[in-house]
Amino acid sequence: MPKVGVVLSGCGVYDGTEIHEAVITLLALDRAGAEIIMMAPNIPQMHVVNHLTGEAAEGETRNVLVESARIARGNVKDMKDVKGDDLDALIFPGGFGAAKNLSNFATKGTGMQVDPEVDRLFKEMFAKKPLGLICISPAIAAKSGGDKGVKLTIGTDKDTAAALETMGAQHIDKPVTDIVVDEENEIVTTPAYMLGPRISDVATGIEKLVDQVLKMI
Repeated sequence: MPKVGVVLSGCGVYDGTEIHEAVITLLALDRAGAEIIMMAPNIPQMHVVNHLTGEAAEGETRNVLVESARIARGNVKDMKDVKGDDLDALIFPGGFGAAKNLSNFATKGTGMQVDPEVDRLFKEMFAKKPLGLICISPAIAAKSGGDKGVKLTIGTDKDTAAALETMGAQHIDKPVTDIVVDEENEIVTTPAYMLGPRISDVATGIEKLVDQVLKMI
């Protein structure tokens, strides 16, 4: 039974993990018989967003690990306690949390930094064990693996693609139902809700990603 890590970044598309993407990923892994290890960094969120209005909730603070526990039904590890040797593969669902909490791509663009624990675990896996990155989370691969020229996709958004290429990645336009496989660096990516809009199409792409990640173990 392969051990697959799933990195969460909070709970909710605007300030954490995109919940549909996370659930589709977990369901696909479970159906394939994988042992799932959910994790998140134990850090404050960049900010809190009211998901009804889309506006920042002034004065509110939340913790990424605590919020991720909502998706994980409490079964979530502090990322600092997870090592690359513990896993056979690692998958990052998207949501703005990947660009606000796991990294600061949302505010810094090509000058982004990746959270130290996220960067550590990514590099412990990189080019050794398969990595799957969904939606906007390929920005993490562009930064943490940028000098290797990783091949990836976030869909067809030209500005975001250009930013990732500036950091060293090779972007390939793909529809929501497709994936990009970088065999050399063992990275699989899919656009998900960078394109959407239908959950069924998002699911098709994520299910292909999970299948490919598991084949590469």
